[in-house]
Amino acid sequence: MNRIYLEYHQDAENKHRFYQMFVVPTLFDDWSLVREWGRIASPGTVKKDWFETQALADLAFQKISQEKIHKGYQRR
Repeated sequence: MNRIYLEYHQDAENKHRFYQMFVVPTLFDDWSLVREWGRIASPGTVKKDWFETQALADLAFQKISQEKIHKGYQRR
């Protein structure tokens, strides 16, 4: 299972955010990319995207991970 947890901190603007996501199989023989984001220490927003194959879900996972890291999020 692919899983990543990222954090973004910018003290000057009081920004402390997290972004996590993981790929999991579903009960219907497809795959789900589950994403959660928000301010650290508060409930986040959750979004699920479904894919026909694990390869497609992994590709979306990699693309979003790279975008977040490019924006300044760091692995924790």
